[in-house]
Amino acid sequence: MTLNQRLSADDLKATFDAFNRHDIRGVMTHFADDCAFFTVAGENEYGNLISGKEAIAAAFVAVWTAMPDAQWADHSHFLSEDGTRGVSQWTFRATNPDGTGIAVQGADIFRIRDGQIIEKQAIRKQRPAVPAGQA
Repeated sequence: MTLNQRLSADDLKATFDAFNRHDIRGVMTHFADDCAFFTVAGENEYGNLISGKEAIAAAFVAVWTAMPDAQWADHSHFLSEDGTRGVSQWTFRATNPDGTGIAVQGADIFRIRDGQIIEKQAIRKQRPAVPAGQA
């Protein structure tokens, strides 16, 4: 991307379509090399921080490896008027390694610079795991 290029809601949609295909190259297309990802859970009040495009890609692949059916369904996206912030809302559905299911709503809050994602803050609802097939 060139400087001052804007990210669009369609670009965020394409990113989530790639998440659902488990296509790491497609997912990472709009992430800056120096991006930061704040996970939904972790040891800190913000979850955990994963820094850098390669480390973030590895974390996403780890989710797909642990939960091969992971999907971010019903996703929708919008950006601020100045293009420096974006939000994606979704429902995460997956089967845990123990066979229980997850079905929770969540959102990603993005900071954007020069058309690339520089921060992804993942937030999702907390819900107990449910028996297989009932998520």
